[in-house]
Amino acid sequence: MNWKDHPWAGVFPATLCAFHADESIDENGLRSYFTELASVEGIKGLTCNGHTGEIMSLRPSERARVTRILAKSVQEAHRKTGRNVKVISGVSAEGSLEAVDHALAAKEAGADAILLMPPHHWLRFGRSSQTAVGFFQDVAEGAGIPIVVHQYPAWTKAGYTLAEMLEMVKIPQVVCIKMGTRDMARWLYDYEKLKAAAPRVTIITCHDEFLLPTLLEAADGALIGFAGFAPELMVELVHAALDGGLARAKKAQQTVAPLARIIYDFGEPGCGAHQRMKVARWLMGKFPSPHFRRPVRPLPAEKVSDIRRRLEEIGFSCPQASSI
Repeated sequence: MNWKDHPWAGVFPATLCAFHADESIDENGLRSYFTELASVEGIKGLTCNGHTGEIMSLRPSERARVTRILAKSVQEAHRKTGRNVKVISGVSAEGSLEAVDHALAAKEAGADAILLMPPHHWLRFGRSSQTAVGFFQDVAEGAGIPIVVHQYPAWTKAGYTLAEMLEMVKIPQVVCIKMGTRDMARWLYDYEKLKAAAPRVTIITCHDEFLLPTLLEAADGALIGFAGFAPELMVELVHAALDGGLARAKKAQQTVAPLARIIYDFGEPGCGAHQRMKVARWLMGKFPSPHFRRPVRPLPAEKVSDIRRRLEEIGFSCPQASSI
């Protein structure tokens, strides 16, 4: 199957979450942002409640609320464009029963799939392979919803081995792996082994900092926060790479790279990068506010001014600059 026809291949932005100054969810702002992204030609699906969307700061009921807003926004965009856009909702829980509850809530709210993160106590204590695979089996059987595996960096105790992923792709509900190993020496090898074992399961990169290399070497798409920041640019870059258009992809990368340096500062995606992304999009007049939820503190004014200066240096206008 051509990647363009596969429901779980292509570009899947991880979305930001909009808040008022009092930290309440800005529903109108969020709806406008989601509808804009869903209307971009080439977007295959939108992912809310990921790390980019500050899942760790959202209460359980708010996660379902954001998913519901996304599902309704996608429906509105569909009426305008006629294109079908998947709704994916992140699930982060420390135990199987809690994860099933979150998955069922996302399903009820209109999600087509969940992005299932590993329990975060594994980062400290580790886990057995039986536990890691069993967690996915539990959620698959308990919620009956398609699952995107959220693979963490290989150097963490929560990252899955190739052997574990080969067991996970046997689970019918597993439709995709968001591959975040950040182990470039294994990237192609793991991709080939997984595709040989389960051709139906897509392997998509979440390496914002290694986006073009991973796409060119072996990938079926990208699930990245940067696509929620600059969706048209990401569609152009990802589609060019997936189509084998090296010259076209490198040309797109020349536009993307300066923006990526402002957001990621030569590092991995993380809370600091997500905050800079939200502030930058707000400065450009494309996001309702720069507010992050606590415990994250606001960026100092000089940092915001630096982001504005760097955006303007590469040709992007910042109509919100007067608000700094």
